[in-house]
Amino acid sequence: MATLDSLRRLRPLWVQRIANMAARGATVRATFLQELERFFNLLEQSIETGDPAWMDGLLYDWASTPPLTVAQEKRYILPQLLNQMLMALIDLARENLREKEALGVIHVALPVFTYCIEKATRFEMESRLERAMKELGAVQEELERLERTKSNFISVAAHELKTPLTLIEGYTAMMRDTVQNLSPQASHFLQGIYSGIRRLRQIVDDMIDVSLIDTNMLKLNLQPVQLKTLFGLLKAELDATFQERKQTFEIHPFNGMNEWLIGDPERLYQAFRNVLLNAIKYTPDGGKITVDGRLLPGFVEVTIADTGIGIAPEDQTLIFEKFTALGSAQLHSSGKTKFKGGGPGLGLPIARGIIEAHGGTIWVVSEGYDEEKCPGSTFHILLPLQSNAENARLAQLLNAQSEQERK
Repeated sequence: MATLDSLRRLRPLWVQRIANMAARGATVRATFLQELERFFNLLEQSIETGDPAWMDGLLYDWASTPPLTVAQEKRYILPQLLNQMLMALIDLARENLREKEALGVIHVALPVFTYCIEKATRFEMESRLERAMKELGAVQEELERLERTKSNFISVAAHELKTPLTLIEGYTAMMRDTVQNLSPQASHFLQGIYSGIRRLRQIVDDMIDVSLIDTNMLKLNLQPVQLKTLFGLLKAELDATFQERKQTFEIHPFNGMNEWLIGDPERLYQAFRNVLLNAIKYTPDGGKITVDGRLLPGFVEVTIADTGIGIAPEDQTLIFEKFTALGSAQLHSSGKTKFKGGGPGLGLPIARGIIEAHGGTIWVVSEGYDEEKCPGSTFHILLPLQSNAENARLAQLLNAQSEQERK
C-alpha cells in the first residue's frame, strides 16, 4: 500500500513529463492527456492485483491508433514510447522519493512495463501487418483495374485500326490491279505500301488476340489434329526465311507426332509459328533450330531448341508477359525475322495463351544469355492428348480419323 501511495504521488509529475516529451513545445491534445491518465490507472490496478493483463485493452488501442500531439511532430513506435515512459517514471522516483521508496516503486512497476513492452510489440506488429495487408489489397485492386483498362484500350484501339487498314489495303489492291503500265518505281512503291499494311495488320491481329486471352474470350474451333501436319505446313511457310538467314531447320520424328489431338489447328499453328519465329530472331545466321518431342502419359511434349544467344534466368518468365522486349529497343532491327529483330513483344504471350487454352503449358530452359558463346534456348510445350473426347461429335471424328489411318 505504501508503495502504491508513493507511485500515486508521482502521477501528476509523470503525466506532465510525458506530455512535454511528446509535444516538444506543441499544444497537447486533451485526448492524449486522458490516455496517459488511463494508462496510470491501469498501471495501479495491475500492480495492486498482480495481473498486468489489465493493460491489454489500452495497448491494443494504442497499437491500432497511437496517441499523437496536435502538431504531430513526432510519431512514437509504441514499444519505444513505453520505454520512454518507464525511464521517466524511474527518473521521477529517484528525484522525488527516498531511495527505499524509489526502489519499491521501480520494483513493482518494472514487471508491468516489461509485460507492456512485450505485448505492445506483438500488437503493433499485428496492427502493422493488418494495415499492410489492406494497403496491399488496395494496390492489387488498383493494378487489376489498370490491367483491365489497358486490355480494354488495346481491344478498342485494335478494332478501331482494322477499319482504316481494310480501306487502305483495298484501295492499294485496286490501284495495283486497275492502273496499267505502272513504272517499276511505282510498282515498288505500291508493294512497299502493301507490305507495310500486311505487317501492321499482323500487329493489330496480335493485339486483338492478346485482349481475347486477357479476358478469357479466346474461342477454339476444336477438331482432330496431328502435330506432323502442323509442322509440315510450318516448314513449307518458313523455308524461305530459314534459307535467307542460312539457318538449318530439322524436325525429328518422335512418338506423339502422329497422335491425334483435339485442338484448334489454326491456333496451334499460330502458337508454334510464334515460338519458331522467336527462335529464328534470336539465333544468329548459320544457326540451327530443331523440333523434337516425346510421348508422356496423357500428354505429348514438343521441344523447339535453337543455338541462339540464350535467355538470362531472370528473364525466362518475363518473355511470356505481353509487351516484354529484352535488350535495348534502339539496337533492334526493323525486320521481324532478322537477328534480334523488332516487334511489339506479343508472340510468346499469345503462344502461351493459346497453349494454356488447350489445357497445356509452355516454359523455356536456357543456360543464360551470351551473344558470343550462344548457349541456345529450348522451349517445352506440353499438350494433353485428350484421346477420349468428351464431345460426342469430336469423339466420332477422332475415331473416324484413327480408323482411316489403320486402313
